[in-house]
Amino acid sequence: MSTERAPQPLHDTQPPQGASHGRVTVHTGPGKGKSTAAFGLALRAAGQGETVKIYQFMKVPTARFGEHRLFEQLGMPIEGLGDGFSWKSRDLEHSAELARAGWARAEATVRAGAHSLVVLDEIMYPLRYGWMSLDPVLACLRERPSHVHVVLTGRNAPQELIDIADSVTEMALIKHHFKAGVPAQRGIED
Repeated sequence: MSTERAPQPLHDTQPPQGASHGRVTVHTGPGKGKSTAAFGLALRAAGQGETVKIYQFMKVPTARFGEHRLFEQLGMPIEGLGDGFSWKSRDLEHSAELARAGWARAEATVRAGAHSLVVLDEIMYPLRYGWMSLDPVLACLRERPSHVHVVLTGRNAPQELIDIADSVTEMALIKHHFKAGVPAQRGIED
């Protein structure tokens, strides 16, 4: 019989009746849909009158993809914190500086507790690249106000993050149209 214990969630599984009980949710894996799922949660929360903030760690502040346009119309603009994906960067140290500055902004938002849902889209990339340390992210999640939900997205979530999350979904890649040479399509990938 194993004495090893399964990772425990950050919070009790049942919040007190009538109390808001924030969760940490991770969407990871090689398949499509991680950001889309997070945006769906943001829409659901906003539809219930909750306050929502969305940060994208790899998108430029001027990005105008479909989700940016819609969330802006809803009064919830997405804040781009990066300079584009690393394979397009001309200065990776500048990309790292943007990620660290972006994390400082996102961390302040989570800790302030004014938003009931904070989405940290594509945060796994700067963590994987070593641009940001994981420890401050874990500390922020542990110490956040109890009503704040946080959703983190990106491939290859660190095990430590998976261990403390309340919910983790791994998007599996079964088949992808890019491999058949079909480019990104307006309204689907952008």
